Amino acid sequence: MQRVRDLACGGWRIYLDVEIRRVACAECGLVKQERLPWLADTPGYTKRFAFAVGRRCRATSLRDVAKEFHLDWKTVKALEMQYMREQLRRAGTPAPRVIGIDEISIRKGHTYRIVVSDLVRHRPIWFGGIDRSEASLASFYAWLGPQKSQRIRLAVMDMWKAFRKATTRHAPQASILFDKFHILRHLGEALDKVRKSEYARLSGQDRRFIKGQKYTLLSHKANLTLDGRRALRTLLQANKRLHTAYLLKESFGQLWDYQTEGWARRFFEQWRAALKWQRLEPYQKFAAMIDRHWDGIAAYCHPENKVALGFVEGLNNKIRVLQRRAYGLRDEEYLRLKVLTCMLPEL
Repeated sequence: MQRVRDLACGGWRIYLDVEIRRVACAECGLVKQERLPWLADTPGYTKRFAFAVGRRCRATSLRDVAKEFHLDWKTVKALEMQYMREQLRRAGTPAPRVIGIDEISIRKGHTYRIVVSDLVRHRPIWFGGIDRSEASLASFYAWLGPQKSQRIRLAVMDMWKAFRKATTRHAPQASILFDKFHILRHLGEALDKVRKSEYARLSGQDRRFIKGQKYTLLSHKANLTLDGRRALRTLLQANKRLHTAYLLKESFGQLWDYQTEGWARRFFEQWRAALKWQRLEPYQKFAAMIDRHWDGIAAYCHPENKVALGFVEGLNNKIRVLQRRAYGLRDEEYLRLKVLTCMLPEL
């Protein structure tokens, strides 16, 4: 007899006494134990109890779930990992047509892992590598297989050279599209350098309009509070260079609204021409970077490449939440399962 824990009923814990038969195999001479499909891999629990624990762990930390079910947190972790593996099994083997490639930091010291997402089905499909090198991304294409790699028609990524080289080598038919949000992040960094240079140039009371306004400048005006808009208006009235830099930053987002590459290029040339005589060196460097990577930006003008570019960035934010919730855990397999199942439906 074996006692296993099942789902609670009316606030009472339920335990089942299960008789598990043992059979002597006539062929090999060994004694084998009967396997019941409704029992969890972790001894002492039913599968539906394990799935109930796994569902709670999707929104709650391990220690809180352990306290709720009166279990050890290591037991909760083992039950949740069984739940997540079953989610992946039911999701099936991916065959993506449009992928998003990005890296995440798993600890301090530039320790990275690569996350690849299916942008059509809106779910991560691969987590791995040992860094963000070309060889690490090549391991994804090896896992996917040459036949499925040849079916990829679009790869969305940042402007990291290693990602571009690996994709060109293993999926040469795929168009490369640079992620809008990574490009705008570079533009935001250029604006912040202008802010710092203006702060260093001024002195005394003239600095009071700039101090502490970094995120006011970097945010879209529609996302600011009433006090934030008032501070932004005062800052832009007080500093002409920051006013020009802010307007250029806000207008650059129109680049992704054009339907043809020719009109997009014309807009960019006009935007770059507006930098003349403005003494905005960080913006000049940003414009030169855009010019070097133009093919990966202009690819968005083609109708077949109109994909949701915000999914990769949203996934990164979700992964950071998962990492904070699992703070202190060093089990990379557990993190891999959490990332791969965070967008899958509940069981």
